Amino acid sequence: MTQVVQANSLVTLNYRISLQNGQPLISTFEGQPATLQLGAGEMLPALEALLTGLEENSTHRFTLTPDDAFGPQRPDLIETVRREHMPNEPVEAMTIMEFTAPDGSRYSGLVREIDDEKAVIDFNHPLAGKTIDFEVHIIGIL
Repeated sequence: MTQVVQANSLVTLNYRISLQNGQPLISTFEGQPATLQLGAGEMLPALEALLTGLEENSTHRFTLTPDDAFGPQRPDLIETVRREHMPNEPVEAMTIMEFTAPDGSRYSGLVREIDDEKAVIDFNHPLAGKTIDFEVHIIGIL
């Protein structure tokens, strides 16, 4: 009897996330398979939903639009920060920095532009606004 992935299954799989142009972003196919507990927040909910119902030892490929993957690019998540409010260390454009919010939570942001007075920081997910391909091979299900 073939096992099928359920919403709370423990699944061992290989997966690849790539851009539409074929550029791979994350892949376990070349190394160690991943073991994930579905429903535990270890994977994007939309990807977990795609896994539900798949059979053991099957391979599938899906295309996800930005709304189904990492969301649209949101202009309200791009902020200008005065340089004096940033760490006193060398910072270059196109680097990722971590920021602490007043409540103590931490956020990563991409420094898009920087000069002596200000920096433009993008707090969108790096894959926001991008259509992605998701390829998966289900190895085992518990």
